[in-house]
Amino acid sequence: MKTNMGKWDKIIRIVLAVLFAVLYFTHLVEGTVGIILLVLGIIFILTSLVGFCPLYLPFNINTKKDSEK
Repeated sequence: MKTNMGKWDKIIRIVLAVLFAVLYFTHLVEGTVGIILLVLGIIFILTSLVGFCPLYLPFNINTKKDSEK
């Protein structure tokens, strides 16, 4: 699988995932919205670890710089 995420894209996703987890576990966001944010955070972590975002494919987006390839 060819990676399509750059370093900053991964960092932003991880920061957002941590923020979503903090919001959920401190009960600042609850219910359906909290669950959705938690699931989205898990997806952000997984895509950051793999370096591949499937939603980038149909739009032909690649945030990875040539020096990172």
